[in-house]
Amino acid sequence: MAKVVQCVPNFSEGTDLEKVKQIEVVFMNKAGVTLLSCEPDKDYNRTVITVIGEPEAVKNSVIEAIGVATKIIDMRVQKGEHPRMGATDVVPFIPIMDMTMAECVEISKEVGKILNEKYNIPIFLYENSASATNRFSLPDIRKGQFEGMPEKLLLEEWGPDYGERKIHPTAGVTAVGGRMPLVAYNINLGTTDVDIAKKIAASIRFSSGGFRFIQAGPAEIKEKGYVQVTMNIKDYKKNPIYRVFETVKMEAKRYGVSIIGSEVIGALPLEAVAESLEYYLGLEKGLTEKVIESKLI
Repeated sequence: MAKVVQCVPNFSEGTDLEKVKQIEVVFMNKAGVTLLSCEPDKDYNRTVITVIGEPEAVKNSVIEAIGVATKIIDMRVQKGEHPRMGATDVVPFIPIMDMTMAECVEISKEVGKILNEKYNIPIFLYENSASATNRFSLPDIRKGQFEGMPEKLLLEEWGPDYGERKIHPTAGVTAVGGRMPLVAYNINLGTTDVDIAKKIAASIRFSSGGFRFIQAGPAEIKEKGYVQVTMNIKDYKKNPIYRVFETVKMEAKRYGVSIIGSEVIGALPLEAVAESLEYYLGLEKGLTEKVIESKLI
């Protein structure tokens, strides 16, 4: 069986759709590469692209797309709700079929080295590729964002894994690594008070005493008139979507606020959706096996 890897590069541009298209088109009509989704977000000023395919083909297309992003995105003027440190902010490689995590780690190291040599972007290896314990968590690496990176890179413990201790002047810094599938999930609150989103995010994220495998923070979606609790569910099997959703709903009630919607960013495993559907419908286990598309796959 052919090896299949997934990559979900995040680019710090979501308002200029012409620029987004220039990046997206790199992944189109490439042998061995399937573009699953391209999701620009104007409020976050960020685009998440999801591709799967043969490891070498995916690797080469990602490197090419990052080259385009490096040319057209200027971090000196980029602003948005999502924390960011580079034109290409993060590049995770995820094992899908007949791939091991060790192979994804190896790909991430190859890509990181090439990106630095080809585009002069400082690279941090993160998650399963991390070279030190302080580099495992992406929020820890990204802390300080683009504006704070010049000083951060000079700290003894924050020299990049590839490259010199200075940012690319317009493209900043990029994190590359191997990781398991996660669910990028945002919950919309019926309020404009971002402090409420901050408090709720703090109650669910692991780093401040919440659920393990949850990273969370607030986001202010001014144009749409609400705030979000934005999160990564890093292990949906141990903390499923429904559990996080119900906890956020319970916490929001403390402030007289209701949930008005939610969204998934990028692709996610069918199992992650099925588990929450089983919970809300009170179904017996085994829903995934009953789905027609699952049987066809």
